[in-house]
Amino acid sequence: MKHVLSVGLVLALASLIAPSFAEEPPYTEGNVMDMTFIRTKPGGEDDYIKFLATTWKSLMEQEKKEGLIVSYRVISAPSFGKDDWNLILVVEFKNMAALDGVEEKVRPLIEKMAGSSAKANEAATKRGEIREIIGGKLCRELILK
Repeated sequence: MKHVLSVGLVLALASLIAPSFAEEPPYTEGNVMDMTFIRTKPGGEDDYIKFLATTWKSLMEQEKKEGLIVSYRVISAPSFGKDDWNLILVVEFKNMAALDGVEEKVRPLIEKMAGSSAKANEAATKRGEIREIIGGKLCRELILK
C-alpha cells in the first residue's frame, strides 16, 4: 500500500511540474555580445579613440567580411569615479557557436595587420599605457515574443 501511495504521489507531482517544462519561454535567443569595459587613462582618450577608429575598426571590418562577427560598436559614457569605465567595445556574434575557435581564426588577420604576433603584442603593451581593461561580459540578446 505504501508503494502505491509513493507512486501516486510521484505521478501527481510530475503532472504539476510537466506543464511548466512544456511551456515555451517568452523570448527567442538572439545574437551574442562580447563587451569589453575600458577606462582610458588621463590624457589618453583621444589617442585610444584614434586607435579604435583606425587599427581596431580595420580589424573588425575584416572579421565582418570573413563572417566571423555580425557587427561592432564603441559606446562612450562619462565615468562615475576613478575605478569606472568610460568606453565599451561591443563585438556581436551570431551565436555562442561562433565563438568556437575564434581566436585561431582571428590571429592570422591580426598578424597580417601588425606584421607578426610579436609586433601585435608590442602594440597591445603600448595601448596599456593609455587605457586599462576594467573587465568584460559575454551577453545574449533576448528577443521578446
